Amino acid sequence: MPRFRSLPLLFVCLLLVGLSGFSAYRIGQRLGIADLQATGLHRLDLYATSLEREIGKYAFLPGTLSLAPEVIDLLASGGDGARVNAYLEKLNERAGTLSIYVMDTQGKVLATSNWRRPDSFLGEDLSFRPYFREALENGNGRFFGIGTTRGEPGYYLASALTGDNGTLGVAVIKVSLEQLEKSWTTVEAPVLVADENGVVILSAVSGWKFTTLRPLDEATRAAFDHTQQYNRRALQPLGIKPLADYDHGARVVRIAASGPETVSVYPVTGRFLEQSRTLPGTPWTLTVLSHLEQVDSLAQSRAALAAIAAACLCLLGIILNERRRHLRDRLAAREALQQAHDELERKVEERTADLSAANRQLQDEIGERIRAERTLRAAQDELVQAGKLAVIGQLSTGIAHELNQPLAALRTLSANAERFLERGDVDTTRTNLGRIADLVDRMGRITGQLRNFARKSSGQSAPVALCHAVDNALALLDARLRRASAEVARSCPVDEPVALCDANRLEQVLVNLIGNALDAMAGQPRPCIDLAWECADGRVRLHVRDHGPGLSAEAQAHLFEPFFTTKPAGDGLGLGLTISAGIVRDFGGSLHGANHPDGGAVFTLELPLAPTP
Repeated sequence: MPRFRSLPLLFVCLLLVGLSGFSAYRIGQRLGIADLQATGLHRLDLYATSLEREIGKYAFLPGTLSLAPEVIDLLASGGDGARVNAYLEKLNERAGTLSIYVMDTQGKVLATSNWRRPDSFLGEDLSFRPYFREALENGNGRFFGIGTTRGEPGYYLASALTGDNGTLGVAVIKVSLEQLEKSWTTVEAPVLVADENGVVILSAVSGWKFTTLRPLDEATRAAFDHTQQYNRRALQPLGIKPLADYDHGARVVRIAASGPETVSVYPVTGRFLEQSRTLPGTPWTLTVLSHLEQVDSLAQSRAALAAIAAACLCLLGIILNERRRHLRDRLAAREALQQAHDELERKVEERTADLSAANRQLQDEIGERIRAERTLRAAQDELVQAGKLAVIGQLSTGIAHELNQPLAALRTLSANAERFLERGDVDTTRTNLGRIADLVDRMGRITGQLRNFARKSSGQSAPVALCHAVDNALALLDARLRRASAEVARSCPVDEPVALCDANRLEQVLVNLIGNALDAMAGQPRPCIDLAWECADGRVRLHVRDHGPGLSAEAQAHLFEPFFTTKPAGDGLGLGLTISAGIVRDFGGSLHGANHPDGGAVFTLELPLAPTP
């Protein structure tokens, strides 16, 4: 019985969910189409401006031929046609047009820029062309058509040429709009231009060219055959089907697939928002087709969210209703349940005790996990600190070895100075004291380098001279380099590169890379390290190359992973390259390692150059 009572409520909930989803879909679709319509109007402005600018570049050119005396002389008295042909040929090359030609009042071509080609217009009768008749009647003619000689589409600009005796002929310039079409292929929505006959003459989609936006009757097709405007093209319909009308002349249309699928960077079939505009000064119509796929997808997402929200509300209502019914039934059955009260209370206490025990066990497990994570984090911090101390320890060992000789010399010189004073030999004592001062200065420089390297860096980037930083790193490693009899081949450019980084951290990276190069050549009698620079595109690259065995495949795969090392146990933690890579990333640079073609490993340190003051 309760199940049958819930059926009407379930039906109401389903109806509410459906209405919510449908309403959200309709609202989302209208909002999306409104946004798409505003974007389409902006695109119409851009495309119309680009087309007007492309045509306007050549609009004045036909009329300027009346300023050429040789052209007027050819039309008036049959002058030198060869000279006019050469003039038009050169003008056509400089203007970048397809062809330029001059006709008499009978439509015969007297001179043309393509007079050298076998398919030249020279001598042809083009009086049937509409642009010729318009130019004679109105002074100017405009026409888009396909050439009857080469089948090349273009836009014809014609102007009447006049003299003292009236109209002498017509000058025609044929321009190509192919470059404009190519620029349209990169836009976000397909665009097309239809002429006064409804024939698509320009389009960002190649498969749409020379299709029709409306059906053509036989009389119109016969007229096209007479004028040869489209050179007897089939002129198949594009297949645009209107679905709904919107404000400002926009409408939703559907374009069905016909024939092989057209290759395009955007969809060319399906539902589109069509927006059209007449181009000023021409009978052409510019149309932008914005695909509704994203609008539909967004509307569907909003509908799904609205349906889910309505379903949640309905579920909450059902839960509240069931709770109300449950409370009512419980109150009605209180007397009947009074006898089982004690038993129920005992079971509740048992369940509570079980839950408390489970809760305590869960809390203990969570505490153990937190303590384990803290222990692991502390261990990782200790390992990182140990890696840092290992580097400083290696440097300190070498420097301590360097200090042994000056200390021994100091002890000897101080003892000698004391004896020379007892003897009264002041000059020799003064010489010994000078040597002692020099040794103290030398020890100060050695410990100063270690102190500068060990001090805590500010982390702020500043211009750093790379050659100076390399010199400091080599000075810190000087003792180790001399013990290994290592040779460092380096040449600082005339214009010393200045990188944008932190000097102390950069020296830490250089010490690590040069030290790794020495480790890779351990055991060689004369190890050699090559340091080379190159600057390009606002970056400086420092290459540190050794002449050791190179990097294995496993080492290259795990080169910058923490705790990975190829050194024997106890010689390193595998953190040097990891820390160095992190330091370089903080500078906005990068660190890469690879094998050199001539042998050995090479590490490339790339840093941004400091701005030139």
